[in-house]
Amino acid sequence: MLVIISLFPVGLAWAQSGEEEENYTREFTYGINFNSNGGLLGGAMIKQVYHLNDKWYHFWALEGVEVKHPKETRLQNLQNGASFVRGKSNYLFVLRPQYGREYTFFKKAAESGVQVNGILAAGPSIGILAPYFIEYDRSNYVLDPRTQIYNRVGPVLISTEQYDPKVHTNDGLIVGAPGVFKGLSEPAFRVGANAKAGVSFEYGRYMESVTGIEVGMMVEAFAGDMTMVPDAPKRNIFRSVYLTLYYGRRR
Repeated sequence: MLVIISLFPVGLAWAQSGEEEENYTREFTYGINFNSNGGLLGGAMIKQVYHLNDKWYHFWALEGVEVKHPKETRLQNLQNGASFVRGKSNYLFVLRPQYGREYTFFKKAAESGVQVNGILAAGPSIGILAPYFIEYDRSNYVLDPRTQIYNRVGPVLISTEQYDPKVHTNDGLIVGAPGVFKGLSEPAFRVGANAKAGVSFEYGRYMESVTGIEVGMMVEAFAGDMTMVPDAPKRNIFRSVYLTLYYGRRR
C-alpha cells in the first residue's frame, strides 16, 4: 500500500504534464524583423499557428518590411546636417501574407527548456513603390569671376521633387529629404511571390509563454519595373537572410 501511495503522485504529475501539452493547440506571436535587405530594422510580423498532428503545425503569417537596394548610399549635407540617399528614386515596401508548415525537432519541457522548429513558408508579395523625394535648391546662382564662387541672386527657391540622378546632378544643392510619408501619398503597386526556409528557437519559463528567435533565408520575385536606384543594375529578384525576434502566447 505504501508503494502504491508513493507512486500515485508521480503518475498524476505525468498525466497532468501530458494533458497540459495536449491543451496547447494554437499559438499567436508577433515580433520585429531584421534582414540583409532592410538596413537596421527590416519590419514587423504577426503569426497564428495551429496544431495539425504529432510534431506538425501549420500557420498563417503577415510580414510588413522595407526592402532596400544594396547600392544605396546615404550622404549628409554639410551645411545644414540633413541626410539623403544618393541616387534613390523609389522606396520599396512589401506586405507578405504567408502560409507555412512547422516541424518540431525538439519540444520544450513544461516549465523550461528550448524548442527547435523547422519552418517552410510561401505566399504572395504586395510591393508598394513610393517615390523618394528630395528638397532641391532651385535658386538662381551666378559665378563671381573674381572669387570663382557661386553667389545666390534673388530669393531662395526650394523645390520638393522626386529624386532623379540625371536631373539632380549637383549633390550640394540637395538640402534634405521630406521623409517617407510624402512618397506614400503617390504609391505604385507591384505583384510578386516569396518563399522562405528557417529554424526557430523558442524558450520561456512556462508552456503558455512563447519567446523566440527565427533565422533563415528568403527569396522574393516581382513582376514589372522595380527601379529603386536608376543608376544601379535592375533587379526583380531579391534574396536575403533574416532574423526575427518574437513573443506570444499558446492556448
